[in-house]
Amino acid sequence: MADLTRAQSPDPYPLLPAVASFDVVSDDIVDGQPLADDQIADKGNTSPHLRWANVPDGTKSFTITCFDPDAPTPSGFWHWVLVDLPADLREIPTGFAGGDLPAGAFHVRNDGGEAGFMGAAPPPNDQPHRYFFVVHAVSQDSLGVHADATPAAVSFALAFATLGRAIVHGTYQH
Repeated sequence: MADLTRAQSPDPYPLLPAVASFDVVSDDIVDGQPLADDQIADKGNTSPHLRWANVPDGTKSFTITCFDPDAPTPSGFWHWVLVDLPADLREIPTGFAGGDLPAGAFHVRNDGGEAGFMGAAPPPNDQPHRYFFVVHAVSQDSLGVHADATPAAVSFALAFATLGRAIVHGTYQH
C-alpha cells in the first residue's frame, strides 16, 4: 500500500466567507471526539441526530453536509449533502438520511456515488480523519441546485446564500 503520510488539511470553514454561527448539538456526536460505530461506513452507516437553535434572521431553508477534509485527495470527501430542508425544521433524528424527507428536500450524491449518507471510511492505517457535520442556514427557500449537482456545486451555491453555519465534528481512524 502507498504511504499516505502528509500534513493535516486545514479546517475548511474558516477559509470561507465569514457568516454568523449558530448552535448545533447531537445525541450521536461529541464535538471533537471519535464517532460512534453507527456513523462508520462498514459498521452502522447511519446519519446522526442533529438539533440546532438560534438561527440567523432571514433563514428560509437549511442544507446539511458532512465533509472530510482529511481524505487523501486535493478536494477532500463529501459524505452527505442534504438540500432544501424547510426553515421551520430544528432537529433531525438518527437515520434521517434514510427516511422520508420533507417536501422539496433532497440528497445530492455523496463522493461515494450514493444519494444519502455515507459513514466514515478512511483508508486503513491513515491519519485520523475529521468529519464536519454542518447545518447551513440559507437565505433562499431553495438553494437552486438539482439532485444531479455535485457536492462541490452545492458548496459553491452555499457561498452566495449562507447566512450562518452550525458545526459539530467527529473523528475516526481506521
